[in-house]
Amino acid sequence: MPDTPGAPGAPGAPAVPTPEQYGVGARFTLSVYDSDYVRIILQALDAADATGLAVETNDISTCITGAEQRVLEYLEQVIAGAARSGAHLSAAILLSRGCPGELQCALPPGVDAVGAEPIRLPRSGVRARAHWSLYPLLDARTASSPGSAAASAAPGAGEARPADHMTPIYAAIEQAKAAGVYSGSDHYATRLDGDLAAVLTTAANAWIGVGAVIQHVVTHLTVSINSPSLAGATGAAEASDATGAEHAEHAEPGSPE
Repeated sequence: MPDTPGAPGAPGAPAVPTPEQYGVGARFTLSVYDSDYVRIILQALDAADATGLAVETNDISTCITGAEQRVLEYLEQVIAGAARSGAHLSAAILLSRGCPGELQCALPPGVDAVGAEPIRLPRSGVRARAHWSLYPLLDARTASSPGSAAASAAPGAGEARPADHMTPIYAAIEQAKAAGVYSGSDHYATRLDGDLAAVLTTAANAWIGVGAVIQHVVTHLTVSINSPSLAGATGAAEASDATGAEHAEHAEPGSPE
């Protein structure tokens, strides 16, 4: 079972870091394609529950740090709130965990990564389509760091070995298929389509799952909601169906189509 924040270690050993210490968080940009975009964005931000989170907004994006469940709840509330305006919008979301960049954290001996509980979000009623990419940022040696139980027990412990980053990515894609939100594969991304909560949950739980064994994991989503291109495709399909039905209704029996 993966170590979780607050778990005790050996006397004198570093404590398992909190989500904030471990670099758990998100950075996102919400773009609303409507002349009233300022009101839509500000109302969505004001209505979202930021309890237990640190939220910082600048001229480019918004950063959220805190526990995984709360981060995803906040993202869902902001995006769904803006989407209910009916305006076409997109959200660029980056989720990261594992002491990256400006954060440095020492894990207890034998702990390679800090786990977290899976995300659970109620259905939002908002349809979302997304491009999703997952990046397990492995070291060149192995997922088990020198000195850990797994590394010590392995043959050639401590020796450099190529890191396998594709296995967890393929596993995450299979999870998306099982969740019913997998919609295909595009260049450099997997396409997801479904309720906003299901799309976010699928990406977040793959991120958390890989993060249970690999310290630094990043996942990226570009989410599109209320797209006029989708509405146009749906309208064209409906018009085609209606034309076909009318043609069939007026065709004489045995006449060529």
